[in-house]
Amino acid sequence: MKLVFATQNENKLKEVQELMPEGIELVSLADIGHTEELNETAVTLDGNARQKAEFIYRTYNMSCFADDTGLEVDALDGAPGVYSARYAGPAKDSRANMMKLIDELHGNPNRGAQFRTAICLFLDGDIHTFDGVVRGAILESPVGDGGFGYDPIFRPEGETRSFAQMTSKEKNTMSHRGRAIRNLVDWLSENVG
Repeated sequence: MKLVFATQNENKLKEVQELMPEGIELVSLADIGHTEELNETAVTLDGNARQKAEFIYRTYNMSCFADDTGLEVDALDGAPGVYSARYAGPAKDSRANMMKLIDELHGNPNRGAQFRTAICLFLDGDIHTFDGVVRGAILESPVGDGGFGYDPIFRPEGETRSFAQMTSKEKNTMSHRGRAIRNLVDWLSENVG
C-alpha cells in the first residue's frame, strides 16, 4: 500500500520511515510532486494535522497522514504549543526558538514540559486520529548535536541525556512522534492489507 506522509521535513520523514512496517510504501510530498508549504492555520495540533492530511487526500486522491507536534511548557501555560515551529518568528529558526524559550524560563525552577504529536490519517475517505506524548524537562542550555527543533534542550523523563544526544533509533523508542507513529502503525497492521 502506498501512503503519503504530508511533510516537507526530511528529518521527520526519515524518522517515520524507520518505523513503518513492511508492505507500506511511505512516500513524501516531494515524491508526489507537491512542493508548496501546507497551511497550518488551525489553533490546535489536531486541527493542523487534519488540515494538512485532508488537503493532500482531496487534492491528490491518495491515502495520507499528517502530523503536528508542539512543545508544551508547564510554566508557560502550554506555550509554545501549536506555535512551536514559529515561536521566535515566521522564519521557523530552531536556534532562535530554543533561545527564546530558555530566556523565558530563566530563573524559573519549574522546567516541566511535554512534547505532543497529533496525527490525522485519511484512508479511503475515513478519518483516524492518533496521539503521542512524552514528558520531560527543559534544560538551561542546548546539549547534543543530533535531532532537530527543540531536541537539544529537552530531556525526557527517566533519561540523563537530551533528545539531541540520542541516536534516532534511541529517540524513536520513547519520543512523542515515535509513540504516535507506533499507534498509527499498530492500527494499520490490524486494519489494512
